[in-house]
Amino acid sequence: MNGFREPSVLPGFGLTLGFATFFLSAIVLLPLAALVLKTASMSWADFVDVVSSPRALASYRLSFGASLVAALINTVFGFIVAWTLVRYDFPGRKILDAMIDMPFALPTAVSGIALTAVFAQNGWIGQYLEPYGIKVAYTWLGVTVALTLIGLPFVVRSVQPSLLEVQRDLEDAAETLGATPLYIFRRIIFPTVLPALASGFTLAFARGIGEYGSVIFIAGNLPMKTEITPLLIVIKLEEFDYNGAAALGFVLLAMSFVMLLSINLVQAWARRGVVTARR
Repeated sequence: MNGFREPSVLPGFGLTLGFATFFLSAIVLLPLAALVLKTASMSWADFVDVVSSPRALASYRLSFGASLVAALINTVFGFIVAWTLVRYDFPGRKILDAMIDMPFALPTAVSGIALTAVFAQNGWIGQYLEPYGIKVAYTWLGVTVALTLIGLPFVVRSVQPSLLEVQRDLEDAAETLGATPLYIFRRIIFPTVLPALASGFTLAFARGIGEYGSVIFIAGNLPMKTEITPLLIVIKLEEFDYNGAAALGFVLLAMSFVMLLSINLVQAWARRGVVTARR
């Protein structure tokens, strides 16, 4: 009990715990509970019919598939960007570091419009891809590009602190003993950053599943082809099919919960690794 009464700039434990519980319930738990209760009001047959319809399954394949591909791309190139920002000092490094957070501040609709202008058939880049038969805008490839853009900061910001914690003296000692750069990376650097890399991948994947604004402009929104699940939920709402929208939202909620659980497990794994290393 003494730990609850330690001096703090905030009021007592009881008051702060009550406020935190109220705020969490009002902002997070109640809306999620309403979604679950709305879904529970449906019969099992109606629920299965909605979430397993051909149109819904096509949207799952696009949303989850594009999010997975984008997260894998960000895992590779996000690590390279983080490595460059941490290990090298060059002109404009701070500007580049600040630009990584641009997708956080930029409205997603603006990102979608900008990507469409760049990758459309007459866009800055799209006009050079068109002669080779490569079409980005209004295809699944455009969806992947949009999700890659909004997911990159999650990987970079997750990996940067881990790279800063890599013990450079161990690298120097291994190099002195004749270890190759590949061996140093595989046995010293990579095990240290792997938990953060896995956490960044999970965050980027989870963010991509729920993305809406930056995707709808570049996707083309063709049913069964380039229609993402969040857009299908909006369509259900516009058709006043609230039960159908709730059912699809419940599927995304379940996936988000799995992603959150995965992130917590990865972070717990990382903490155990740090404690073991320090011992």
